[in-house]
Amino acid sequence: MSIKEIKTYKIVTFGCQMNARDSEKLAGILEDKGFSEVADEDTADIVIFNTCTVRENANQKLYGHIGQLKKSYLENKNKIIGICGCMMQEKDEVEKIVEKYPQVKLIFGTHNIDEFGDLIDEVIYTNKKVIKVYDEAENIEKTLPTKRVFDFKCGINIMFGCNNFCTYCIVPYVRGRERSRDVDSIVSEIKKVVAEGVIEIMLLGQNVNSYSGKAGDSYKFNDNNKVTFPELLNEVAKIDGLKRIRFMTSHPKDLSDELIEVIKKNSNICRHIHLPVQSGSDEILKAMNRHYDRSAYLKVIDKIRNNIEDVGITTDIIVGFPGETEKDFEDTLSLINQVSYDAVFTFEYSKRTGTKAAEMENQVPENVVKERFKRLLKVVEDNSGRNVEKYVGRTMDVLVEGEDKVSGKLTGRLSNNYLVHFNGDKELIGRIIDVKLTKSCKFYFEGEIVSKWK
Repeated sequence: MSIKEIKTYKIVTFGCQMNARDSEKLAGILEDKGFSEVADEDTADIVIFNTCTVRENANQKLYGHIGQLKKSYLENKNKIIGICGCMMQEKDEVEKIVEKYPQVKLIFGTHNIDEFGDLIDEVIYTNKKVIKVYDEAENIEKTLPTKRVFDFKCGINIMFGCNNFCTYCIVPYVRGRERSRDVDSIVSEIKKVVAEGVIEIMLLGQNVNSYSGKAGDSYKFNDNNKVTFPELLNEVAKIDGLKRIRFMTSHPKDLSDELIEVIKKNSNICRHIHLPVQSGSDEILKAMNRHYDRSAYLKVIDKIRNNIEDVGITTDIIVGFPGETEKDFEDTLSLINQVSYDAVFTFEYSKRTGTKAAEMENQVPENVVKERFKRLLKVVEDNSGRNVEKYVGRTMDVLVEGEDKVSGKLTGRLSNNYLVHFNGDKELIGRIIDVKLTKSCKFYFEGEIVSKWK
């Protein structure tokens, strides 16, 4: 096969912000090699699936996509179908793909994305199947070329992996143990993207609060040269030209008073904290191995609200975890009412092979899970309007992110993560402007532009 015959690519991304950032790196590597992105999987010469495996139905989505590509592969035997990401860290899934899907020519995992350029070359020039999956990472991933989805914002990895071993979660097994990048490399990467026009970055990690990187040559924080997440965040906030800083995700057990203080004193750190609680029941939290109870979680919430003005707090909730009783579920509903979240991301529990929860007794019947899930959504919806109303009539900073597909209006985001829709010109996309919030619509605002210059 000649590289001249391979001209286009398509990357299909499943899963979280970490995967989205990885896909930008995969695209950057392919662009550096001269390949061009196309919108359609069928016509692309290279199709890479960047997989998620948090839930087993994510695996089924992948198989559906691969099956749909069989026809275009048979019509073009030079077509390269590759799979990477979390799912490829599962040996059984790799064996299944090799056995049942001969059209897949490249498989690699979460620990060697930096080898992608060499791996794709090997497939192209040898026309042989290439499988390379490591059980663990040997080094912290080096800085890679990227093709960003947005010119004005992007994610920045500060750490990889997770040490928490929540009983429902497969991530520590497929992403490995926590590995933190040093401050030098993070700050250098951020300065580079800011120089290219980025004004908002999101610091990414499975649990950013447990970041523990080395200072590097340019920084000195303490005698052991280890840096905490609040210390890192404070340094990032000093970067000239960086208008907004977000981070994802925080684990409640590690969110410190120091972090709250750093957010409070730096105006360019967004007033939004995503703090997954998963359940309002102490019994379920213990079974989930979350390392906090309801009382401890609520104390953190109180500290956040008492110290950070206009803060938006969002969370994740799992309904139907093994052993969840009606009382446990009612505890979750009461927690939602007590906290009054700005947004809640809700999930029905489903067994994930390889986790401790999948082996637990007292699995909740599916019909009970679905009935509780409906009740949960009703409580979430009833709560959603409460926090929004207090902002109506105020003029606030909005980063214009694009156009709403339904209304055709511009859409942007407040510092506290609420969406705003308003009339305006496309030239405003990528800028921070003043918008007066004129109407609340439960999950978003309608507004009017006050000033186009910030």
